[in-house]
Amino acid sequence: MSTPEDKQALRKRLVAQRLALPDRLARADMLQRVMRIWLVGRPDTVIGAYWPIKGEFDPLPALHRWKEDGELLDEPQLRRIGLPVVDKLHKTLKFHAWYPGCPMEEDAYGIPKPKDTEVIVPTLLFVPCVGYGPGGYRLGYGGGFYDRTLAKLQPKPFTVGLGYTCGYCDDLEPEPHDVPLDAILNDNGEVWPVR
Repeated sequence: MSTPEDKQALRKRLVAQRLALPDRLARADMLQRVMRIWLVGRPDTVIGAYWPIKGEFDPLPALHRWKEDGELLDEPQLRRIGLPVVDKLHKTLKFHAWYPGCPMEEDAYGIPKPKDTEVIVPTLLFVPCVGYGPGGYRLGYGGGFYDRTLAKLQPKPFTVGLGYTCGYCDDLEPEPHDVPLDAILNDNGEVWPVR
């Protein structure tokens, strides 16, 4: 059984490894393509994502393109993108509408968030992975925000982890409260579920 100290050391190592990737931009480009292809044919019109920190993959360019593609369909769709805003009282996340150029402000953690945009409810949620392992489990930063949010969001969105190949941890042990993601994408393609 891994201890909280073990997980903290693993987080630190994985973030340092990600920041030191010599080909991170090329990997990001590959994951952008994987994500765009994966989104083709998805019925979702409201997707939640995140503002990248600490060398995380940036999903926003692919999502902006997905949003624009929706307007070019034979029957145009209004597609929306949401970014998380921390609900300090419940320590959960709400998703506020985001678009390129929308007014932003920093949250208590110094992460940019949409300022004064409406709350939207995603049916598909892309979550960042510090690490990920067998069975669709992710390692986050340890704050539990996504776990608490997913326990409350109704209807529960389809959850997709995003990370680089180097984030894979073969021996990642989930905690009893951890809920597996529905899918995980990395720069090589879809890694969960195993097909």
